[in-house]
Amino acid sequence: MAVDHYENFPVASILLPRRLRRAVEIIYHFARQADDFADEGDVPNEERLAKLDEFRTELKRIAASEAPLTPLFRDVAGIVEQHQLPLQLFHDLLDAFSQDVVKKRYANFDEVLDYCRRSANPVGRLLLHLYEEATPKNLACSDSICTALQLINFWQDVKKDYAIGRIYLPQDEMVSFGVTGEQIAQGRVDAAWRELMQFQVQRARDMMNSGAPLGSILSGRIGLEMRLIIAGGNRILDKLESAHFDMFRHRPVLRPLDWVIMLGKSAPFGF
Repeated sequence: MAVDHYENFPVASILLPRRLRRAVEIIYHFARQADDFADEGDVPNEERLAKLDEFRTELKRIAASEAPLTPLFRDVAGIVEQHQLPLQLFHDLLDAFSQDVVKKRYANFDEVLDYCRRSANPVGRLLLHLYEEATPKNLACSDSICTALQLINFWQDVKKDYAIGRIYLPQDEMVSFGVTGEQIAQGRVDAAWRELMQFQVQRARDMMNSGAPLGSILSGRIGLEMRLIIAGGNRILDKLESAHFDMFRHRPVLRPLDWVIMLGKSAPFGF
């Protein structure tokens, strides 16, 4: 489920058909490098945004049937042409990374969903296009799963995100449950925090489960991979609940035993 620091992105899995592994690796490297522009190092925001704009310029070259200037985008151009991938999905990812540079708070859940639409959903949509399974129903299920995975990543990394100035928890819901930014800074886990996080975790679980039929719709190895991804997301949510939502001191991660359990639950016959 997690690959390095760009989490919830299945890269070159042994479950992927060999013919698609290179394309998935290229998409991953595009997303990771753009994500690094937004997050890594100690550089001014203007420089971060300028680097992301350079990526947009390369995408525009591809759209105009012009030769990209960099090896990465020559690779992107190749898979876009070969698999007829929508360029807008790459633009959506760049828009989300640019937003991370300048937007640090989210007034309500609709704003969070809009971010997830561009930060997470394009990944699932690109994979469905690669598999030639991008039907309206499949895309809708994929969006639910990818948004849920993004939310799960947020709730894993409340402490990490706060350290770089970001709070993805909706501000109106924090007020409603009586939780403040100062409480996050202190890592204080009290009844109000647990109630807020139980609400967030259940909503992410419901969203994940609403997209779960995709794991049965898709056949073969892609179906198994999708069921593993869903099981992994739910496993992280279970760990958040088991830790009583103290992700400040007990950030949930998937360990070898978890993968055994997930594989058992993901098999066609279940456990």
